[in-house]
Amino acid sequence: MKLSNRRRMLALSALVMGGAVLSNTAWAQTKETLKFGLAMPLSGSQALYGADQVKAAQWAVADINAKGGVNGKQLEMIVLDTQADPQLGINAVKRLTSVDNVPVFITAWSAVVKAVAPIANRDKVLELSVGANSPDIAKLGDYVYTTFPLAEVDVSGLAKYTHTTLGKKTAAVMYINNDSGVEGAAIYKSVFEKAGGKVVAYEAYDTKATEFTGALLKVRAANPEIIHIQGLVSDLPQVIAQMRQLGLQQRVSTYSAGYNPKVIEQLGAAAEGLIVTSLAPGVSDNPNVGAFINRWKDAEKRVPNGLPYTQYLYDGPYLVAELYKWIEKNKLPATGENMRKALITVKNFELPMTGGLQVGEDHRVNKPVYLLTVDKGQFVPLATIK
Repeated sequence: MKLSNRRRMLALSALVMGGAVLSNTAWAQTKETLKFGLAMPLSGSQALYGADQVKAAQWAVADINAKGGVNGKQLEMIVLDTQADPQLGINAVKRLTSVDNVPVFITAWSAVVKAVAPIANRDKVLELSVGANSPDIAKLGDYVYTTFPLAEVDVSGLAKYTHTTLGKKTAAVMYINNDSGVEGAAIYKSVFEKAGGKVVAYEAYDTKATEFTGALLKVRAANPEIIHIQGLVSDLPQVIAQMRQLGLQQRVSTYSAGYNPKVIEQLGAAAEGLIVTSLAPGVSDNPNVGAFINRWKDAEKRVPNGLPYTQYLYDGPYLVAELYKWIEKNKLPATGENMRKALITVKNFELPMTGGLQVGEDHRVNKPVYLLTVDKGQFVPLATIK
C-alpha cells in the first residue's frame, strides 16, 4: 500500500534534514528489503564531500535495484547525518543498530569511524569504513573493516616518490591537529626520512584555524625544497594561499583530500604544481570511471567533489549486495555476525568503480597509488605506484 501524500512529504523532509532516507525508488515497502546504513556528513563543514558521497551511494542502490536487486529483493539504504562529528556519529549509529536494526553500515571520517567502533563491536554489527584513512582503523575490533586504503598506503608512496623520484632532500610538513592530520603527517615524516630525506619543519595547526602565518614563517625560515600539507579540503586552499603571499614558492604535496576541483577554483595559479594522491583508478585505468564522470556532468553540471571518494562510495552498496548474496546463498539470517562471516569468507570482490578489493585478515586493504599534479589548471596524471 502506498504512503499518503502527508507521509510522502515527511519522508522528503527527512531527506532535506539529513535524516533517515530510503534510497530505492519505490516508497512502498510491501516486500522484504535488505537494509543497510550509511552515516555521513550531509551538513556542516564537510558536507561538500559528504553530500556527493551520499549521492554516489544512492545512485548505486538505484542501479542495483533497477537490475533486480539481490535475488529479487531490493536494497534499502538508511542515511543519517553525522556532520563529521564523533558524538553525532554515535547518535546516528545507535539509531541504525538499535532502531533500524541494520546488520551492516558504512561510515567515514576517521574521528567518526573510531567513535562508533565500540557500538559495532558491542552490538556485533559490521562497520565498513569507506574513505577514512587513519592507520588506527585497522585496530578497532573484530567488527570494523576498511574498504579504503589507510594513510600508510598513499602517504607512504607519496613521501618515498618525493625523495627518490623528485630528488627532494628536505621537506616541511604542516598538518591539521586531528586524527587524519596527526597520523598522516607522522607517516610522511617517517617514510621521507627513512628514504634519506630530512624534515626541517614540522608544524601543526588547529582544526578551526583560518590564520597560518606563525607556522608558515617557521617553514619559510627552514627553507625546505618541498612542503607537504596533511589537511582537509576546507583548510588546504587557505594554507597554500597564505603560503604564496609570504613568498613561499616551493612545490606543495598533499593526500587525496586535495584532489578536488574546488581547490583549483579557489587557488587559481597558486595551485600549479600541486601533487595529490588518488587511491581509485582514473578514466584511462577503468572505462566505468568516464561514464561515472559524465553522469555527474549530466545530472549536476559538474564533476564530483572528491572523485576517488565518490568512486568508493558508489562501490559500497555493491559490496553490501555481495555480502547479502552470500548470506542468501547459505540460507543464513541477516545478522552482523553473518555479514562479517561473509566478508572474511568471500575476501575478494570485483567492484565497478575501484576494481578488485581484497579484504585482509589484518583489516587492511591495499591498492595502487595514483599521483596527479596540477598543470595549467587541470589535474593530470603524474605517476602510478604499485
